[in-house]
Amino acid sequence: MKGILGKKVGMTRIFDESGEVIPVTIMEAGPCYVTQIKTRERDGYQAVQLGFGEARRLNKPERGHLPKGVPDLRYLQEIRVDDVSPYEVGQKVDAAIFSVGELVDVSGTSKGKGFAGVMKRHGFRGGPATHGQSDRARAPGSIGATSTPGRVIKGMRMPGHMGSRRYTAQNLKVVLVDQERNLLAVNGSVPGSKGGLVTIKSAVKGQR
Repeated sequence: MKGILGKKVGMTRIFDESGEVIPVTIMEAGPCYVTQIKTRERDGYQAVQLGFGEARRLNKPERGHLPKGVPDLRYLQEIRVDDVSPYEVGQKVDAAIFSVGELVDVSGTSKGKGFAGVMKRHGFRGGPATHGQSDRARAPGSIGATSTPGRVIKGMRMPGHMGSRRYTAQNLKVVLVDQERNLLAVNGSVPGSKGGLVTIKSAVKGQR
């Protein structure tokens, strides 16, 4: 297991050797810095804490946590690894850890849609727009049960806040690695808006 932090740049398309169009998402993957290493003997699990992005201002405790020689970092995040021996505190990690053809999982915060009704949020078809029904066409309909159990069941699909949730796109194929510009292109879409923080890790299911 390996990973890196980055930000979503946007979507475009590229052409392969046969001239086929591949829709891709471009991400700025790194450079990241190793700010802390967790070991099984000391912490009970193995992980590497990575820092990414330039911070405008850090307070003393935040700056004191970072190792010497590392710039002020905006984001800190842990990534579980199988072996911590290849990593050192202060080490620089860039897009070169991935190669073309590799499968990755990309996690991010999806776009917030605000308060949404059941038709937009859950795909309900709505009620009939006929027979004098003027204000119930987009309503969810009845939500109650009969005398047994006599209450609304938990988890009922209702109107509410849509989006702005942590989401992972799995098994995306890496089609381009640009180490000089720290760019990574994967086949398919990635959660989040442009400029949003993403976590790129080796695909869990793809490895199996």
